[in-house]
Amino acid sequence: MRGMLEESDDVVLDSAGTGAWHVGELADPRSRAAAKRRGLELVHRARQVTTNDLDAFDLFVAMDAANLAALQRLARDRAAGAPPELRLLRSFDATAPVGAEVPDPYSGGASGFEEVLDQCERACRGLLAHVRARP
Repeated sequence: MRGMLEESDDVVLDSAGTGAWHVGELADPRSRAAAKRRGLELVHRARQVTTNDLDAFDLFVAMDAANLAALQRLARDRAAGAPPELRLLRSFDATAPVGAEVPDPYSGGASGFEEVLDQCERACRGLLAHVRARP
């Protein structure tokens, strides 16, 4: 998504997981290698989403239904403020079936990481169009 943004886009991006399993770690080496082949460098370190993020961001995008449900619980438990928009990433891909998730390629081979990047790139194009269309 970062690579698709233009300087004129007034968009703030961040990445966080709903669990603390990999906090402080880089992305999986296979994911970084697949991204590098596309000219992308994944250098961020994992962090866990917090209730403060609900005040800082107005749109949250989840890779799968379990993470979306975790975000929905976090937003529901929040005391004040307008709820953020919560969506599955692939909901922004017009070619994806309703409710499509980004699969976790961790236990598969390298080709799974390439497929996930393809899915994310398609969805991010739609996501960017959605963000640019917002008032």
